[in-house]
Amino acid sequence: MEVERLVNLVRADSQEQWKQLPGPGTDNTSRPPRFPLTMLGESEFLNSPPRKTVRFGGTVTETLKKYKEGDTVDYDLLMTQLVDPEIKDAQIINWLQEFRGAVTQLTKDFEHLVSKILKLPWLCRSLMVVEEYLAFLSNLVSAQTVYLRSCLNMLVSNFVPGRIVIQENGVDISDSEDEDENLPRNFDICHRALQMIAKYVPSTPQFLMPILVEKFPFVNKSARFLECYVHNLLRITVYFPELCSEILELVVGKLLKLDVSASRNDIEDAEEAVEVNNGLPTCTEERMFDMDEDEEKQQAHSALPNDMMAHPMAERLDILMSVLLAYIKDVCYVNGEFMLTRTKDLYRDLIVVFDKLVLRTHASCHVQYFMFYICSFKLGLAEAFLEHLWKMMQNPNNPAVIRQAAAGYIGSFLARATYIPVVTVKACLDLLVPWIHHYIDSQDAGTKAYCDVALHGSFYSACQAVFYIFIFRCKQLLSGNLRKGLSYLQNLNFERIVMCQLNPLKVCLPSVVNLFAAITRKYQLAFCYTIIERNNRQHIPVVRSSTGGDLVQICTNPLDCFFPFDPYILKRSKKMFDGIYRVWEDLSLQDIQVPQNIIKLDAAEDEEDDFLKGESLQNETVGITTGSFESHTQSPNNVGSPLTMFPLQNF
Repeated sequence: MEVERLVNLVRADSQEQWKQLPGPGTDNTSRPPRFPLTMLGESEFLNSPPRKTVRFGGTVTETLKKYKEGDTVDYDLLMTQLVDPEIKDAQIINWLQEFRGAVTQLTKDFEHLVSKILKLPWLCRSLMVVEEYLAFLSNLVSAQTVYLRSCLNMLVSNFVPGRIVIQENGVDISDSEDEDENLPRNFDICHRALQMIAKYVPSTPQFLMPILVEKFPFVNKSARFLECYVHNLLRITVYFPELCSEILELVVGKLLKLDVSASRNDIEDAEEAVEVNNGLPTCTEERMFDMDEDEEKQQAHSALPNDMMAHPMAERLDILMSVLLAYIKDVCYVNGEFMLTRTKDLYRDLIVVFDKLVLRTHASCHVQYFMFYICSFKLGLAEAFLEHLWKMMQNPNNPAVIRQAAAGYIGSFLARATYIPVVTVKACLDLLVPWIHHYIDSQDAGTKAYCDVALHGSFYSACQAVFYIFIFRCKQLLSGNLRKGLSYLQNLNFERIVMCQLNPLKVCLPSVVNLFAAITRKYQLAFCYTIIERNNRQHIPVVRSSTGGDLVQICTNPLDCFFPFDPYILKRSKKMFDGIYRVWEDLSLQDIQVPQNIIKLDAAEDEEDDFLKGESLQNETVGITTGSFESHTQSPNNVGSPLTMFPLQNF
């Protein structure tokens, strides 16, 4: 009762003083500017005296002294006022100024008091409150470093929109995100505070990183929630460059979790379902992924915008990929000017994250495109990336799965990147193909000269990369001087590769093999169909029992491989790759018919050609993968992907 009486007296006696200062939300309060907020100079906030105020129970210094002596009346009054939801700006300023004067007394014994101060709603207050609060934080961490973590926790907690909870009779009837238009301003203030704290405590970045990891929102939070946090994380790298690699690793790791949670087939199925339902998402998807976000619940009752993904996880990933790609461009370009040094530093950080996380993640669909994007800024970066992958692939000390993944990235990158010239493609083929021939030399006459993925996985992955590159870039390789281009391809000696005892045509994806066979046959670079037919006869079906009965399957992807730069299907961030990504151009019958001016080979090969024209192959087809091999027959409508089926009866 004594505490409540004193509080009421303070409110009554100070009412006139509080009315003279504008509070948050009043008509006479002008909105603080977003950029920049001026910060008090060191001499100002360290030496400015506390303002006079109406007080009962003495100053903060006296209150703290009484508390240590056992008199807690004034201390309890102070604690009550700090948590008062109706506290005015003038009173907050007076308290903060007095706390600055008594900061040396705020030892660990007053941890509860400091926690109340750190919970004050200061960001939504006037500019005077903000400046006074920043001054208090500077004094606190410089005098009492024990509170550094608490201050950092408070600032990082403000990297996301707040929650607005409406209660009725003690029950929450509404819980939604705060769409405050001042969020950008609040974020600016928090970043200023971090930089100011680091000025007085140089070890701030060391203590900040674990907090950033701990505070990262769960992936089931709304896209807006995740977007704000990731944006603020990346912004920290600008003034704390020593944290750049760790922050990028944290962000990419979270993006990968979203990526593997939304497979290509699931995303396509969700988009098709929306089209069937005239722009409305399916109820099943909303029940699975809606969680408790009001924003996404509302989306279930309205048509989706054109650039919005139907799959909730894909929608989150799309927005976060847009943030990451925009960050990469902003670092590398300043006012339209390319910054080479900054780009190199960022590339080094990204390649470390790529090796540690992305290269080891199987069947990710979109996250790896950050390397595709940064390499488009300068050819030297693309060549450095290819050289890095080449070293990873040919190093026998690396695990087989890493070597095979590196080969897949080489093949997909060279095939899809429009900014890589033909001369670079040839340079890479001049590395890959001799390596393949050397491998054949070392194995073909040995005891292990037989088809075995476990023994020769790297070899088969390299072969598939070469086949894939050739399929996509054959027109460029032969453009200009056809005779010279054919001479170059003949020197690669594809015939020896496909005829070797290791039999790569049996292991590589059938869709790649079929197109490779068709194109090499046209230019008489290799004749693969006899081997393909023999391999087909040797495939042993596998019978698997299930609840629906026995299922007969043939293993069509023994390498368990995928092409990492298959078509990008996230709608918003996809725009970043316009002009730098090569979509598959369907091969016409004319493209793969044997031209009359090419000299036929010997009679034995003519007999093989006659065999290929027999009735047994009238219904034969060739296709090209869009992801894992299973998807090339299940999802033929991928944008930018080759057609799944192609008739051969006109060969």
